[in-house]
Amino acid sequence: MADQTNQLRVRLVTPERTLFEQPADAVELPAKNGYMEVLYGHAPLLAELGAGDVTVHGSASESGNGELRYNVSWGFVEVLPDRVTILANDALKPEEIDVQRAERQLDRGLELWKQAGDSEEAYDESLRVIAEAEAKLASAGAERKH
Repeated sequence: MADQTNQLRVRLVTPERTLFEQPADAVELPAKNGYMEVLYGHAPLLAELGAGDVTVHGSASESGNGELRYNVSWGFVEVLPDRVTILANDALKPEEIDVQRAERQLDRGLELWKQAGDSEEAYDESLRVIAEAEAKLASAGAERKH
């Protein structure tokens, strides 16, 4: 059995289920204001997640490359020195992303943006929808056809 000292316990949870819980060397997270990396011994932190990829390094995975990746859509992360709990609104493996649906979501977000007018709430919602769709397309490796 591998020595698990100096490893984080990483857990990814959505409202529907726990996607994984396992040890890791590091985890990259899409915080609301940009990506951050968490290593063992990190100071306690509670942060809001944006849309993007959570990448878990040094973990066992189906691909055998020691890395797991999930696209998440909003939520929160709790960081403690020895564990990271990710509470995401939604989480998908890149191969689970429906590219056509993400493209429709992006089109809808762009239309919301055009209709936002002077409404700050409508503008913020349109940017949230656009960011989520763009993150899904990037995670799936899809190029947007203009």
